[in-house]
Amino acid sequence: MVDFLSSVAPHPPGTQVVQRVGALLRQISLARDAGARLSDLVESTGLTKPTVHRLLSALAVEGLLDHDDETGRWFLGPEMYVMGTASASRFPIEELAHPSLVRLAAATGESAFLSMRRGNETICLLREEGSFPVRSFVLTEGSRFPLGIGSAGLAILAHLDEAEREDALARLDLRGGRWGVAQSVPAIRQTIADAKRLGYVVNPGRIVEGSWGMAAAIFDRGNRPMWALTLTGIETRFQTDRQAELGRLLLLEAHRVTRRLAGGAGRPRTTPG
Repeated sequence: MVDFLSSVAPHPPGTQVVQRVGALLRQISLARDAGARLSDLVESTGLTKPTVHRLLSALAVEGLLDHDDETGRWFLGPEMYVMGTASASRFPIEELAHPSLVRLAAATGESAFLSMRRGNETICLLREEGSFPVRSFVLTEGSRFPLGIGSAGLAILAHLDEAEREDALARLDLRGGRWGVAQSVPAIRQTIADAKRLGYVVNPGRIVEGSWGMAAAIFDRGNRPMWALTLTGIETRFQTDRQAELGRLLLLEAHRVTRRLAGGAGRPRTTPG
């Protein structure tokens, strides 16, 4: 069982219900069009069945969830769409970054993604499929990974200050191969060190064997790494002789988005210093 409640940032006292609702909504969003079964939500959140059912029913009354009586599965409701639309107007990153995803996918043939940082995790927001017929499906829209797991989280982590980076690494739970059997803190530290030197991340198939990724961070107006552009594909498409070109393209597009967020100001940034 994945202890999802313990993987998110701690909440102030007295907000247990909010924390539980947030965990349920995140799990249902991950299920996407397939919907989530009650039993899956009980297992993934660690909550009791009566508690989960009570919260789901209350959210459905408010229009935040929908329930399919035939399959018994739960889906995000219409009010979530309304809220998401309102939120999107405050965070124009998807609109600004989408042209970069299109260019990356067209130039490389690989699948391109935009992810954002939220606390100690990253969330995949957008994807653009490349033309190469064999693809990696580790990363999809709505996917969440702790900082340090996945190319986007590694790219962001490499540009954080040391204290924040060490805090994120201390939170990583790699027990039982939950994020891939090839994961280890020393290997993650080496990837971060390489990224600080190169400006971009090369992530060699640690979540799923043979599925590689590369990423570069996007910075907000305060020069904080808050998003990342990622390319993913099979190992043979990310050999050493091609990595430099893919890294150059990622850095170019990440800088373009960073400049657009800043209103055109700034200079290229390839190292965290």
